[in-house]
Amino acid sequence: MALRLPIISSVSKLPNWFLKIKDLAANGKWKEVLSCHHELKEAGIQFTDPSFFPPILKACSAISFQYGKCVHASLIKQGLDSFTSLGNSIIDFYVKSGALSCANDVFDCMRIRDSVSWNIIIHGHFNQCAFEHGLGLFFRARSTGFKPNISTLVLVILACRELHCFDDGQIIHAYIILSGFWAISSVQNSLLCMYADFGIEFARRLFDEMHDRDVISWSIIIRWHVQNSEATVALELFRQMVSEFLIEVDGPIMITILKACTNLQNFEMGNLVHGFAVSRGLKDDMFVGNSLVDFYSKCDDVDSAFKAFNEIHQKNVVSWNSLLSGYVQSEKHSEALLLFDSMRTAGVEADEVTFVNLLQVCKFLTEPYQCKLIHSKILRQGHESNELVNNSLIEAYAKCNCIGLAWKQFSQMKHQDAVTWSTMIAAFTYCDMPGEAIAVFREMKQVKENLNTVIMLNLFEACSLFGELKISKSAHGIAVRHDLASEVTVGTAVLDMYSKCGAIESSRTAFEYMPQKNVVSWSAMIAAYGMNGLPREALSLHAEMESQGLKPNLVTMLSLLSGCSHGGLVDEGLSVFENLVQDYGAEIGLEHYSCLVDLLARAGKLDSAINFIDKLPCRVKPSASAWSAILSACRNYGHSGVGAGALARVLELEPSSSAGYLLASNMYASGGLWSKSANVRLLGKKSGAKVRAGYSLVHVNNRAYRFVAGDRHNLLSEELCIFVEQLHSWMKIENRDHDDISETRER
Repeated sequence: MALRLPIISSVSKLPNWFLKIKDLAANGKWKEVLSCHHELKEAGIQFTDPSFFPPILKACSAISFQYGKCVHASLIKQGLDSFTSLGNSIIDFYVKSGALSCANDVFDCMRIRDSVSWNIIIHGHFNQCAFEHGLGLFFRARSTGFKPNISTLVLVILACRELHCFDDGQIIHAYIILSGFWAISSVQNSLLCMYADFGIEFARRLFDEMHDRDVISWSIIIRWHVQNSEATVALELFRQMVSEFLIEVDGPIMITILKACTNLQNFEMGNLVHGFAVSRGLKDDMFVGNSLVDFYSKCDDVDSAFKAFNEIHQKNVVSWNSLLSGYVQSEKHSEALLLFDSMRTAGVEADEVTFVNLLQVCKFLTEPYQCKLIHSKILRQGHESNELVNNSLIEAYAKCNCIGLAWKQFSQMKHQDAVTWSTMIAAFTYCDMPGEAIAVFREMKQVKENLNTVIMLNLFEACSLFGELKISKSAHGIAVRHDLASEVTVGTAVLDMYSKCGAIESSRTAFEYMPQKNVVSWSAMIAAYGMNGLPREALSLHAEMESQGLKPNLVTMLSLLSGCSHGGLVDEGLSVFENLVQDYGAEIGLEHYSCLVDLLARAGKLDSAINFIDKLPCRVKPSASAWSAILSACRNYGHSGVGAGALARVLELEPSSSAGYLLASNMYASGGLWSKSANVRLLGKKSGAKVRAGYSLVHVNNRAYRFVAGDRHNLLSEELCIFVEQLHSWMKIENRDHDDISETRER
């Protein structure tokens, strides 16, 4: 029979055991604490002194919830749970183990509660985001005369912020003043945060009443102004803080100020802040360094961003992503890919932001292989469930003309939100598949996804490409029913959609019914008239726009020029360009000059067009479109000599474009130079230039049919071929009859 040790009623009888457990607990060696306790239990030794158990319960909260429950059960059997101090330790054990309901049960069963009891249970609720229950406990405790500690007060104020309880917050503010806690900085700053959430006027009033404002107090007020698009005010407050009140800055406030400079795109101020951060010894702060990289990147100065990046001694994934975003934004795609390689070499694992940036690179480079490579990395690192990554993948595959892969990615997603549906609609539209885009929208409507402005804009774009007026009107009706048509962007897209379907009257009606119009709306309507061969109406609308006090922008003027060019209004176009030069001067873009060249060339004024090109400002170099306009005019007016020179310029600027080869081939063919025409076409094939076939859009029975040369798959192709053959026969008969009449007249 095993020898049982007697029950020990006093800690003093086994001082070594108690001191050993206490020492182990002080050093956080929780496993050893429980091991010692277990040995004592196995030996049959029991302690009846409540002060022995708090370290045991602490160890249980860190190591084993089940063991802690056993200890609690043992204490109940021994009747030790009635001690308030031990009850507090039991509540603390359950709170730290996440068993809030068990903590509540123990708390409710306590016969005597002290301030520690209330603080523990209130802390437990707040720490587990049970703000409403925690706040209720606080007011219940106050009715018993409970005096909270500072940390409890800070958490109570946080609960008021989270629950948006302005009235309760003011009650607590009054209690803080009466109880003498007002002078404590952490309490003041917590109140300041709360009032900033309720409105800056309350926060500023409290801020002005504070006698001892530290860097945190200033940070709260300054951050509010930055977050609410008042960066200029934030910078002025920062100046006062440093210059007038001589407050020593820290890393967080420098990050906030750099954010203000970023929002304002104020490069000079950002440079000064950078110098100030260096002078205050904050250049080694990784978070400040990341903010500097982000600032320079968003100000399109990636060279400075790279320098700031190199000065960060310990870089994290945010450091790399900030510079990567800068390269992507500045369209330095090769540098972005090289940076990603360096990131992998440095052993930094990419995250969702990294992959979204890389997919943006793929989108611009239109490299399917690179897109698939990044997709494989996403799968290997387990980021395929991230919605932002998935949406970026769909868009990138579409821009790489891999619409099948984009659709597969979309179909495999477990949950498609509004952004995903919108992205898929845009993907089909981009890949010249408007019918499929509209079908996706219909499918989205069946699953009752909420519509938003972006979805409607993508749908309108698909309808514009589809060209069927009935569907376009239906899309317009959906926007009206969902109260989206009144938005300026939606109204503008509607009139643009109608104009691309050839329904210029519907465009004008949509324009007239827009409750608010901006420069973009007027420009879109002017462009619609120009696109539909109504340049005089476009000029008239431009005059009306100016009479209402709206100044046209460069896009408006480009639309006017284009309308005059396609409508043959040379004098009016020249007048528009003169006004453009007078109003905008150096701001005029290359496209405006190219459009004027097109205007002159279309009218047969080749000499004037070439002279205009020769006299362009030094900063402007003629584009391929300008020389293509010259080449097109040479084809129409039979100037193959001039056209040969224009062709050389087009091929120099756009060697992979098919437009130059086709125009030159047609130019030589129209002049009867068949061998030269054939040689140019052969040269185009050898260069690998891809020819995108033009098409005709025909409306039959309220449906739009697209016909491409050689297309035999269209539903109306056979009927159309029969019709064309009949038309051809009638034309022959007409020609023969005309020849017979002419011959009779000659006789």
